This record gives sequence, structure tokens and C-alpha cells, in this order.
Amino acid sequence: MEESVTCLSIGVLDIFGFEDFKTNSFEQFCINYANEQLQYYFNQHIFKLEQEEYQSEGIAWHNIDYTDNVACIHLIGKKPTGLLYLLDEESNFPHATSETLLAKFKQQHEDSKFFIGTPVLEPAFIIQHFAGKVKYQIKVW
Repeated sequence: MEESVTCLSIGVLDIFGFEDFKTNSFEQFCINYANEQLQYYFNQHIFKLEQEEYQSEGIAWHNIDYTDNVACIHLIGKKPTGLLYLLDEESNFPHATSETLLAKFKQQHEDSKFFIGTPVLEPAFIIQHFAGKVKYQIKVW
């Protein structure tokens, strides 16, 4: 008869924190998107799901309000209009430029409170992340 062996483990995730530099490129965009995802996970598991469990079990508690950042996550990563999908789509065009990509971003998300366009002469855009506004310079993508 074989013995059952159980292994216990703990995983550690260590990523760059939220970044906002003088010049923010695609690298900061990706790092900040990862941080948005982690913040969303934290919010869901620490606030939303815990409070739902308290309610279902009839436990008295003081409601904790939190900012849900799912709209910012959708701005960046939701198909078919998220910024990452627009970038992927634009990269298929042989004459695409950073300016045409930025125009597509602005056209698609001009009404979003999480996407802020910049003046025409400034090739950049701003995203309102959970940790603050970050201006991304499209020329360094």
C-alpha cells in the first residue's frame, strides 16, 4: 500500500510597484496594468467577497467602501476596444505609427473618465489608475 505524500507550499509574488516617471513608456504601462489587476484581486477578496460572506451569515459589521477599479482594467484589457487590443490591431497595419495608434485610442475612449487625451501637439495620453494619473508618452512605445 502506497503512502500519500502531501506537500505544502507558499508562493510569493514580487513585482514592480506602481510607476509614474517623468517619461512613462510601454514598460510602465504594463507594470501599472499588472498592479491594477492585483488591486482588483485584493479588492474582490478582501472587501467584496468578505462582506458578502458576512451578510450571508448574518454577521454584523460596518460596511467598508472601496473604489472598484474594474473600469480602468476594462479600458486597458477588455476585448475588443481595450488599449492592448487596439495596439495589437494597429500593429497589423504596415503604415501604422504612434500617432495613428494614439488617434485610435482617443477616438475609442474619448468619453472614458479613466482615459484623458492630451493636446494634439503632445503625443501622449493619461490614464487615471487606482493609484493616480499617469501620462504615457506614445513616442517611446
